[in-house]
Amino acid sequence: MSDKIIQLIEITPEQLQEAILNGVKVQIEELKKSFQPVQPTEYLTREEVSKLLKINLSTVHGWTKKGKLNAFYCGNRVYYKRSEVEAAIKPLNQ
Repeated sequence: MSDKIIQLIEITPEQLQEAILNGVKVQIEELKKSFQPVQPTEYLTREEVSKLLKINLSTVHGWTKKGKLNAFYCGNRVYYKRSEVEAAIKPLNQ
């Protein structure tokens, strides 16, 4: 490791502090652009999926068995991720 000497000429401690703070602020703003806050996952029951898609419960069950909808189980309860249910809806022109 080499020893380097850095000399600050014609700069006050306040100017140095200001330059450092500005540099940190710029880096923080860049990081904010890269990171998005984590959205909590919203889970829906079979009944909620049925109402959302305006289909009956047997259709929800059939689509789950066919793999069109991905179910998550917690004990005897069945849940679906809202984002996955919405993603399962495809436009007719595809």
